[in-house]
Amino acid sequence: LPALGAMAFRGHFDYSLDAKNRLNVPPKFRAAFSSGVVLAKALEPCVAIWTPDAFENHTEAFLAGLNPLSSERRKLTRFFSGGSYDVELDSAGRVTLNAELLKYAGISKDVAVIGSGDHLEVWDGGSYADDQTDLPDQVARIAESLGHPS
Repeated sequence: LPALGAMAFRGHFDYSLDAKNRLNVPPKFRAAFSSGVVLAKALEPCVAIWTPDAFENHTEAFLAGLNPLSSERRKLTRFFSGGSYDVELDSAGRVTLNAELLKYAGISKDVAVIGSGDHLEVWDGGSYADDQTDLPDQVARIAESLGHPS
């Protein structure tokens, strides 16, 4: 989750990419990306939009317990570092999604931008709608398995 004083990314925003595959970042979040933007493959089929510091914290957190020489660490490092790109918002508050990220996430034109605490997720609109169909039941089962009331 966001560090103290950091922007918490919340909400759901529907957008369409333009002809150059540029995405409008929701205006209320643009200032959070003043130090840059990291576009990255997420574990689900979507593109994550991180601040540089949050991306570093995220990758350090999941790699911390792994042997630096292990195959698992090398694979995770390749996936996240090799699938991430440093970009900047343009003067209109947009980022360009490159062909590799678009293909990975199955994104065509219409997208859902989802707040995910310490980052944003960009989903293909149809894929996000499909994901939401089962999500409430999955969340209830996860909450029950953790012993929390749903």
